[in-house]
Amino acid sequence: MVDEELLPRGGEGPERQALTDARATIGAMAAFDGPELPIFVRVAGHEEAVYLDLCNEDWEVAEITASGWRVLPSEAVPVRFVRRDNAAPLPRPAAGGGVDDLKPLLNMRGEEDFRLLVGWIVGTFSPEGPYPVLVLQGEQGSAKSATVRVLRSVTDPAVEPLRAPPRDERDLAIAASGNWVPALDNLSGMRPWLSDALCRLATGGGFATRELYSDDREVIFSQKRPVILNGIDSLAVAGDLRDRSLVVELPPIPPDKKRTERAFYRELEAARPRVLGALLDAVSAALRNLDRVELEELPRMADFAVWMTAAEEALPWEPGAFVEAYAGNRAEAGETALDTDPVAVAVRDLMESREEWSGTATELYAALAELVDEDVRRSRAWPSAPNSLSNRMKRIAPSLRGAGIEYGDERAPGGNRTRKKGLKKTSTKDRPGRPERPGLDEDSARPARHPGTSVGDTGDGLDARSHGHSGRERFVL
Repeated sequence: MVDEELLPRGGEGPERQALTDARATIGAMAAFDGPELPIFVRVAGHEEAVYLDLCNEDWEVAEITASGWRVLPSEAVPVRFVRRDNAAPLPRPAAGGGVDDLKPLLNMRGEEDFRLLVGWIVGTFSPEGPYPVLVLQGEQGSAKSATVRVLRSVTDPAVEPLRAPPRDERDLAIAASGNWVPALDNLSGMRPWLSDALCRLATGGGFATRELYSDDREVIFSQKRPVILNGIDSLAVAGDLRDRSLVVELPPIPPDKKRTERAFYRELEAARPRVLGALLDAVSAALRNLDRVELEELPRMADFAVWMTAAEEALPWEPGAFVEAYAGNRAEAGETALDTDPVAVAVRDLMESREEWSGTATELYAALAELVDEDVRRSRAWPSAPNSLSNRMKRIAPSLRGAGIEYGDERAPGGNRTRKKGLKKTSTKDRPGRPERPGLDEDSARPARHPGTSVGDTGDGLDARSHGHSGRERFVL
């Protein structure tokens, strides 16, 4: 009950100018007199623990350690979270559930896709990343948007979980600053700038722009986020983005399997507490086993693969099954990228009846042009000149290598400035394939980690339990 004697006469509030002055004073005291602390969105790492902001009215936080998890009030944890307008609450996690409770709520082709989706979810709780971009593709009626809503409901619920594709990098940076899991809905194709920006967002990078209404001040957005994309088209076509992606093709839903939204979301709400508890069990296992994991072959997103292998102790499949599914997904995505790129198709046709080819960029351009029809040559998908072809060949070189064709670009002998392009078939044993299952160490029945596995081709090589703060917001003015 407000003491009426403290109010201005007539029971009115303080004058607007008084409120403005008070806010300015409090803001100045906070900026110059208060302690400076890092702030986080949804997920934070500190020493040997991971913290998950439940974003509920009680300001509760889940603390996950190697020995388990518990829910604490925010004042009892050593990190500070900020909540943006789009944040919605996670359920209070409940023990006794399993990630299999998600199966009836996901539209998938099979068990491998389920492992990929669960792996991506568990990966979102790694405070350091890197985070593979989850790409959901499928025809109309394959529940792409509903799948995004399910995944966000157990990782980073939002008032509006789906958003339209960004117009520029600034829009993407702002979306990432307010969401732990930005989700871009109904993309049609992938522009090069967006592909490059998503790569930086997955493995860490910054975006700088001029501060609004100023001429000489710059604001820097620095984030690392797990992202979801969905669309009908093949989205992760560019090599860099494809190497950082999990591409899941969703099948159309048969008429006899369709449900009303009301029944579907009622089932989802009932399952969320148990599913979240099971996911936190997996995060706890990852923290417990991370230092023991040893992978025979490190993929591009090495830290993500190590994190997931460490978490498998608490997941319903055999040790090493995720890495096997991950390798198969990368191989399938590479094959799809080759099939959708007319230059790659032409290169494979060129090499079908020969073991090697060598020549200049102009000669390669002419040789490939003979293998496609005029409509393809006139399309935007076909390079307009030999120098454009050279750039395209660099982008598709990793996929060609996976298909058994090695591409080389080096200066011709003799001291001249001419560069020679080379294509060569590689033997079957030289081609990358699915690695052997890493399994668990036979002596300890737990994963064993190689000392070098924390440093892969990820751009950071940070341990997921280190003191880094990839989840915090950094706005440098």
